[in-house]
Amino acid sequence: MPATAPLRAAIYARYSTDKQKETSVEDQLRLCRRHCDQKGWQVSEVFADRGISGTTSQRPDYLRLLQAAERGEVDIIVAESLNRLSRDQADTASLFKRMSFFGVRLHTVADQDLDELKVGVGGLVSALYIKDIAQKTRRGLEGRVVAGKSAGGLSYGYRVKREIRADGTATTGDLTIDPSEAEVVNRIFQEYAAGQSARAIATALNAERIAAPQSGKGTGTWNPSTISGNVKRGTGILNNELYTGLRVWNRLTYDRNPDTGKRQSRQNPPSEWKTKTVPDLRIVDDALWSRVKARQDHVRQAMNPAGILTDRPRPERARRPTYLLSGLLRCGCCGASYTLINKTRYGCAAARNKGAAICSNRATIEREVVEDRVLSGLKHRLLSPELLGHFTEEYRKAFNASAAGAAQDRQKAANALTLIETKIAGILKAIEDGMYHASMKAKMSELEAEQSRLQSVLAESPEPPALRLHPSLSARYRELIEDLARSLNAPEVKREASEALRGLISEVLMVPDAAARNGHAIELVGELAGILSLGGLNATKPPRFARAVSETMVAGVGFEPTTFRL
Repeated sequence: MPATAPLRAAIYARYSTDKQKETSVEDQLRLCRRHCDQKGWQVSEVFADRGISGTTSQRPDYLRLLQAAERGEVDIIVAESLNRLSRDQADTASLFKRMSFFGVRLHTVADQDLDELKVGVGGLVSALYIKDIAQKTRRGLEGRVVAGKSAGGLSYGYRVKREIRADGTATTGDLTIDPSEAEVVNRIFQEYAAGQSARAIATALNAERIAAPQSGKGTGTWNPSTISGNVKRGTGILNNELYTGLRVWNRLTYDRNPDTGKRQSRQNPPSEWKTKTVPDLRIVDDALWSRVKARQDHVRQAMNPAGILTDRPRPERARRPTYLLSGLLRCGCCGASYTLINKTRYGCAAARNKGAAICSNRATIEREVVEDRVLSGLKHRLLSPELLGHFTEEYRKAFNASAAGAAQDRQKAANALTLIETKIAGILKAIEDGMYHASMKAKMSELEAEQSRLQSVLAESPEPPALRLHPSLSARYRELIEDLARSLNAPEVKREASEALRGLISEVLMVPDAAARNGHAIELVGELAGILSLGGLNATKPPRFARAVSETMVAGVGFEPTTFRL
């Protein structure tokens, strides 16, 4: 007998943070390979995520592992322990359920083959471990704040202070003022108190090539939000109380979104804040701080004279785009967003907020003009004879494919019925010739039952009709496209239309061009651009790979969206 093929094993390894050693992954892989050799399994592929927490499932190689398992390329998944695969109880249970469905075993060096009990207990232990670590970390950070030390993060205007203790170890959590950055901080406060806007200050700092804060998602350039931030959350240069010598901790709580795996912040009530006076870190005096706060209050009141100051929506309830193309418009010069600079006109956000040192595109265009040009361009292209021809051809192919399947099934039933009737006729002929046998009665009943079933199948599956396109099909298509603008902007479908449009268009490039209409050339980028290119005279490729007028290809996920000029 032929030998049984060895199981195809996929090894997964992971370590959580940059505080752990890179060799942790190599150690896990070596241990798992040795274990697979002992079991006689063939290692088909290796997956490893470095510096990513197991509390999230959004890990590149982990997702690749799941895809390989679902494609049938893996028989068993091997890891050092269950918490390498996941530290989230729900994700662990989901992983076991999905892999069981696809017939893939989960196996760890520590616990061998995993079952419902091991997964349930292991997931619970991991969840409790993460919760315990979080509580201990918060307790430790609170202790550092009470001791007057930093609990993490480095504000602009400071640098880390290292000193060697008597035992030879280095101090941690101590900050000292950075003179050059402190000078910029004072300048920002003074200019804002003197009446300059955050936008004007950011533009001037960018023009002078003064380095901006680099922490977090910093881009290396000054933004108005870097300066003004959020008063209630204490973000932004103008709201950082550390500049007055007061450290505030526990202002925000961070929770992980279960769908995206990303952390989102929520503000804690002031009663939970922890404060500590640190006079040696003061950069701004009380008088200047008070003048800035007074001007911020004045600006807020001027922008909201009715006094209805509402909180920002919670992250999971953020509002949807206001207008049809909101969030899709991009500057063709610098790539920044094209946003409403007033109630009616779009312009480059970088040129307006960061100054000419970042982008010199000061062209603006009315919102209604942009929407009209995009929708009119779509309407014109969708009504081209070539695209209408493609529409009709695709309809014909789909109809014929469906009809072919139905015709094939009907033909099989007809052939089977002919064979059954031949057998029945043969038995009847044998009976007439005096060759009757008792077993013929049972056989005859069986054949007649099958005959009746096949006749019913044929009766319920008539011959498919020949394809005849209704003469009004083209007219109806044109009617729908002609009404495109009104339909997409109708209040009852506007939100759905906006989302559908975003599924086909990744961005709308606004290219300033004095010779173009309204001072802009407009290009669509995305899958819809490939569809529109079918209307071209030389369209020979399917939409996903068709190249359009500008011949510009933009990297995407799984395919390359086309750029199409309207």
